[in-house]
Parts: sequence; structure tokens; C-alpha cells
Amino acid sequence: MATKNDIQELSPKALWKNFHKICQTPHPSHHLEAISKMIMDFAQQLNLEAVQDEVGNILIRKPATKGMENRKTTILQAHLDMVPQKDSSVNHNFETDAIQTIIDGDWVKADRTTLGADNGIGVAAAMAVLESKEIQHGTLEVLLTADEETNMVGAFGLKPEFLKGDILLNLDSESEGELYVGCAGGIDANISWKFIGEPSFADDIALKVTLKNLKGGHSGLEIDLGRANANKLLFRFLKEAIISYEARLAQVEGGNMRNAIPREASAIISIPTNERSNIEKLISEYEALFNEEYKAIENTIILTVEEVEMPETIIPEEVQDDLVNAITACPNGVFRFIPEIPEIVETSNNLSIITSTADTIEVKCLLRSSVDSKKEELASMVESVFTLAGAKVEFSGSYSGWNPNLKSAILKEMSELYLEKFGVAAKVQVIHAGLECGVIGATYPNLDMISFGPTICHPHSPDEKVNIPSVQKFWNFLVATLENIPTK
Repeated sequence: MATKNDIQELSPKALWKNFHKICQTPHPSHHLEAISKMIMDFAQQLNLEAVQDEVGNILIRKPATKGMENRKTTILQAHLDMVPQKDSSVNHNFETDAIQTIIDGDWVKADRTTLGADNGIGVAAAMAVLESKEIQHGTLEVLLTADEETNMVGAFGLKPEFLKGDILLNLDSESEGELYVGCAGGIDANISWKFIGEPSFADDIALKVTLKNLKGGHSGLEIDLGRANANKLLFRFLKEAIISYEARLAQVEGGNMRNAIPREASAIISIPTNERSNIEKLISEYEALFNEEYKAIENTIILTVEEVEMPETIIPEEVQDDLVNAITACPNGVFRFIPEIPEIVETSNNLSIITSTADTIEVKCLLRSSVDSKKEELASMVESVFTLAGAKVEFSGSYSGWNPNLKSAILKEMSELYLEKFGVAAKVQVIHAGLECGVIGATYPNLDMISFGPTICHPHSPDEKVNIPSVQKFWNFLVATLENIPTK
């Protein structure tokens, strides 16, 4: 018997049934074995041709329905992986545990974890099309890519001969009623220091400082909301503690995904025993300060301190000071808006991950821009900041943006269809996030591409949720699009 939280009872049932199946199958980035097997078994049960390439992409082909053989071949494209983020209060292992879904009014969300609607809804929609006997369509290819959330591994690994289609419908956008025809490019900054740890001070005490309860979110879609970055806030506190109370940094950890705004960060510091009360007072002052600064944006920001066992070593003072100054100086957030479209971000940086071991500190940033020259300018700034601080700086995973084609035939067709079906015009947009269209388009330059999807809020955070009515509209629009694909 269905419960009020049984998403399989929602409409369209074909899509939600498959999304439920996806939620029951662990699929965080780099752990796609279970979902890949599920998808390949699914295709086999439908007697459809399915292949998996060496990087993990799955391609399923479905013949045209009778009378539609003269239509252009259409590729439905989504990615298999999800971003694994959870509240510290929940015990959840993304590599083994199912996502627990909750229906909350017009929304589906998860129990204090990411939901995986990004991009599970797109995968579920493609599966529903594949198993449908009612939808009229030309020849279909369904491309499900691997590890999109971590450097678009699958898209970069596509071979030129893998796809045969003419039109690509990317099902990975997150605002229903919007048609995306362009996206930002990106590049990863990988920064590191090597050092020999110094013995900790026997007369000091060790304290763990934790900053948490930030909203976080998608570092492309939500970078313009002014949300706090846990790494930046923690290092504001650490700099004051070092300058005023002789604190020494032993360990630091903040953020865990390159494309998620950091929600939590912590550090272990060593301080003279007589400074403990001053540190506790400073904790209270900074917690109040952060909450005042972000009262209109964040939930209650929590900054805590607790005594812990003293580590054997601490970070050398020179390296510590270089790190603190570099993190403080590193640009973060929106760098520039598109001059011609000032409501859309052009260039940004997410200071995403900071980790340390006994002899290494690593910092990672994800830089995005729809203009290659501005991406390079921001990369140069980041490189300069950290090079001056004595760090090794390397860049990887660079990809260009997806340049809009406003004369696209499928854009014209879908714009007219949307107006006809829903009585309002779809918005044609460029998105400040990394869609796989840009990477795929570099390998398949003749593809006519467009991206669309239902409304998903706060992806890459435990607040992620998908709007139920928008999923129905997205599905209806997808079906209508397939039934009206242009002829060859």
C-alpha cells in the first residue's frame, strides 16, 4: 500500500517509478557500479541495444516508432552520478545506502542528504521514454555519462564515433520553463604545500574549532546568492586567533566537493593554556559577527570549540601564515556579471576544499566563466596569490563554455511548442554552470543542442528538492518535443 511519501504514486508514474529505482541504487561520483548495472539490465529487459565505453558512459539505442523513421536521430543525455552531501546529524553512507525520499507539499526532498534529482530526474525521464510504447519518436539514442560532477569525466572521454545523433537534448537544467543554449566553461586550481611538521608544544592545549550549518549549494547556480563560504569564514577567525592569542594551526579540513559551496569547516589549533578563555570569547564574538553579516542569507551559523588530544606535530609557522594570508586574499564568489545580461554571472570562483595531513596542505578551487579570457584572468589571480604564498599551483580539467546558437532549429521548434502547449513563452537562457553540452559539442561540433529540465532548488546541498508540478510539465514538454522532431 502506498504511503504519503511514496514517490511512485506521483505523476507521471513512469518517470517517478524510475526515479525511485535510482534513489534505491547508490550512485555518488566515482561509485557508479551499481547504477550502471541497473541501467544495463534495464536495457536488456527491453531488448534494446546498449553499450558501455571504457570511461563508464552508457549508450542505449531505440528504433523509431512506425511512421517516424524520417525524423532526425535524437540523443537524450543525462549523467549517472550525484553529489554526496549530508548534514552531520545524519548517518548515511552514499556508497551503500538508499536515498530516503520525502514528499513535502509540492516538493520531493531527501532526509538530510542530497536528493540526486540532479541528474536522476533526467535519467528517469530517459528511462521512461525508452520503455514507453505510446510515445511517437524518431530513432533515439540515450547517452548517460559518468562522473559529470567530478570534472565531467564521461563527457571528456567520449569518442567521436560513439554517437550517431543529429540533435542532443540535455536533461540537466534546473528551472522549468527555461531553455538553455549556452553555459560557462571551467578550470580546476589544485594548490599544495609540502612541509615538515614541527613538534607540538607540551604546555599548550589543543582545541578543535568547527564552523557549520551553512546552506552551501551549487557553486555555479547559487554562487550569486551571496551565501557564506565555510573556508573563508573559518580562516577569518583563525587569522585573528593567530595574531592575538598565539594560536598555531595543526590541522584543517573544509569542504568536500569542488562544485559545492563549502558548508562546514574545522581546524585543530594549539594555544597556550592561559589563552583558552580568550579563544572561547573570540568564538562567541565571531559567531555573532557572522550571523549579523549573513542574517538575511544564511540559517543560524554555528561556531564551536572543544578541547581535543594534542596532535604530535603542528604546521610550521611560516607555512601557516602563508596559508592563512593566501586563503584570506583568494578571490571567492562572483568575479563579474555578463555586461550585456547583468543578472547572469559571467565569471566566479569557488574556494571549495582545504585539507591537511602531517606533511601536506591541499587547496582546491573551481573557476567558471562563459568568457575564456576572463577565466584565464581569474586563474592568473588565483595562481599569483598562492605562488606568492609559496604554494605549488597546477590547473587541470579546463573546458570552454558552450557558445549560444540562437538560430538553432531545435530551439525554434521547442520555443514554438512551449508557447503552444503552455500559453507562455519559454525563457532562452545562458547558465553559469558547467553543462556537458560544451564538452560534448567540442567532440561533436555539428550537434544541435538544447538543455532543459524541471525546477530543482539547492542542488549539491542537503536542501535539494524538486518541484512535483514542474516534473509533470517537463515530461509533457519532452514528449511533445520528441513527437515533433524535424525530419532529416
